[in-house]
Amino acid sequence: MSFDFLKDKHMKVHFIGIGGISMSGLAAVLLNGGYRVSGSDAKASKITESLKSKGAEVYIGHNSDNIKDADLVVYTAAIPKDNPELLESISRNIPLMDRAEFLGHIMNGHKYNVAVAGTHGKTTTTSMISHITLEGNLDPTILVGGELDIINGNYKVGNSEYFITEACEYKESFLSFYPYIGIILNIDADHLDYYRDINHIQETFEKFIDIIPKDGYIIGNADDERVKKAMSKAECNVIGYGIDNGDILAKNISYDNKGCGTFDVYKNGTKLFTLSLSVPGRHNVLNALSTVAVGLIFNLSDDAIINGLKAFGGAHKRFEYKGVKDGVTVIDDYAHHPVEIQATLSTAAKIPHNKTYCVFQPHTYTRTKTLFKEFTECFDHADEVILMDIYAAREKDLGEISSKILGDALREKGIKCTNVSSHKEALDYVKTIVKDKDLLLTVGAGDVVQVGEMFLNE
Repeated sequence: MSFDFLKDKHMKVHFIGIGGISMSGLAAVLLNGGYRVSGSDAKASKITESLKSKGAEVYIGHNSDNIKDADLVVYTAAIPKDNPELLESISRNIPLMDRAEFLGHIMNGHKYNVAVAGTHGKTTTTSMISHITLEGNLDPTILVGGELDIINGNYKVGNSEYFITEACEYKESFLSFYPYIGIILNIDADHLDYYRDINHIQETFEKFIDIIPKDGYIIGNADDERVKKAMSKAECNVIGYGIDNGDILAKNISYDNKGCGTFDVYKNGTKLFTLSLSVPGRHNVLNALSTVAVGLIFNLSDDAIINGLKAFGGAHKRFEYKGVKDGVTVIDDYAHHPVEIQATLSTAAKIPHNKTYCVFQPHTYTRTKTLFKEFTECFDHADEVILMDIYAAREKDLGEISSKILGDALREKGIKCTNVSSHKEALDYVKTIVKDKDLLLTVGAGDVVQVGEMFLNE
């Protein structure tokens, strides 16, 4: 495997943040192609050890000496401008490329690229598509934003023309991609540290559709008015899906005692088959319909689609059952946007239980501030919210917003909410309130998962 944008296989590519969920997959693709790879990360992990075993030079900690004989340096939007390796690359005129542009070049080396976009559900849907294409023996290359058991991690390097990846809209990064099939799951307000408003976000998704070739496909959620509007301007093939609208529909939906859906799939009024999912929630019925559309385009058998989706039990951190202790079921979910939180709690409501306790860790000051009103309206299905401090991620605290302010607003609305300032404080409080047959949800994109794990392991 070789890529035209890399002059020759003697080139050395250095990744700043090589242990990241997306960067590690790109590094693995290059290693598989015989290229020289190095990289650095803040701490060692299972991912960095795996890359070392494949031949990568991995440095723990960021240092200007790490780039040594690098011919190209790849970085992400999360890397600060004062990173010593970034500054050293600039001073030595070593070519720099951001992760999205680099991924776009890798995609350009494949013919059948599937790019999964949308505000929510990208990891789950990418995982579903991975399952059906593996079941159909297409041997795809896969880059997914979470750990997936079927590929033992977050990436798989295939030897075919098929390439499946998430396409994040942050800073318009997905406009560097080369999709043959683009998927838009939904369009909601997010990343408002970059986008002006929801209209700016919609315009960017419309640009995403514009980069799909005329013989390619846009697959979109026809139950989402903004997605429908964006697809109406498409010049490529268009496939809409939904529960109420679309070419591909889910009918006769029922849910089992874990909230997992069984439903009939129809295309243009004709029944194709019946699907039973192993992941819960209405939103996953919609995610599965987009996956069916991909399977039909690639002429996969009914059995490959049916069996592949049935075998998918969820990516890690996506409504992941962590265990049961003293009759209390612990579930972890990556939800960090109000719409996602609402979907997570609605899914939990379908599971037989007594009370739902939601330990929530807001993710970034910007998101908490810009979507403040929405955050006060998404916890209706929780009996109590245990609210942790905001997880800063890439941001600095400017003193404009806090979990205390959010907690006060929730309490004003009559929602039972308790603020805590550490994982241990959250754990100690949770232990005093949970009882047999209760659900304990840890929710957020930071490290809130530790609360549930501490509860189970004590």
